Amino acid sequence: MQYTWNDIEQHIAACTCCPLSRTRNRPVMGRGSRQADIMLIAEAPGGQEDQQGIPFVGRSGEILDSLLRDCGLTREEIYITNIVKCHPPGNRDPQNEEKEACFPYLKYETYLLKPKIIVCLGRVAAQRIISADFRITRQHGTWIYRKNCALTATYHPSAILRDSSKYEMVREVFCEIAKKRMELTI
Repeated sequence: MQYTWNDIEQHIAACTCCPLSRTRNRPVMGRGSRQADIMLIAEAPGGQEDQQGIPFVGRSGEILDSLLRDCGLTREEIYITNIVKCHPPGNRDPQNEEKEACFPYLKYETYLLKPKIIVCLGRVAAQRIISADFRITRQHGTWIYRKNCALTATYHPSAILRDSSKYEMVREVFCEIAKKRMELTI
C-alpha cells in the first residue's frame, strides 16, 4: 500500500500500539517542509510538545531556531520529527517497545520525504538510526552515507540547556549541515 502524509497523520493520531498512547495528550507528527533536503530526528516529544502536538516548542525549540538561524537555515525549509511520537512520562528515554511501535511511522515519513541529509539530535536517535553503538560525545558531527543519504548526529538542543558550552560545538555541526546541503544540491 502506498501511504500519503495524510495517512500517516491519521495513523499516528489513532495509534494505540504502545502504552504511551494512554498517557499522551497529543501525538506529535513531524513538521516542516515536505520537500525538505534535511530531516532532523530527535528521540521523543517533551512535555510542551505533548500539550501542543508540535515538535520542538519551548526552550529547546528556541535553541534549535537559533542554531538554524546562525547557519542560514529556517524551520520552513527542513523537516523535524521524532522516533517516538508520544511523550514518555518524566521525559525518560523511550523504551525499546515504544521505539519499535513508532518506527514504521518514521520509515514512512522518511520514504515520503526522501531527504538528502538526516541529522540525529541526541544519543537515542543516533543509536536507533546510525548505529547501536554510536557515541555522541566522540562521533557527533561525523558523516556516514547510506542509500543516497548523508547522516550525522549532534547533541540534542536540550543538552545545551544543561551545558551552554556545547552551543558552539553544535552550531559548527549545523553550519556543516548547511554546507553539505549546498554540496548535495549542486
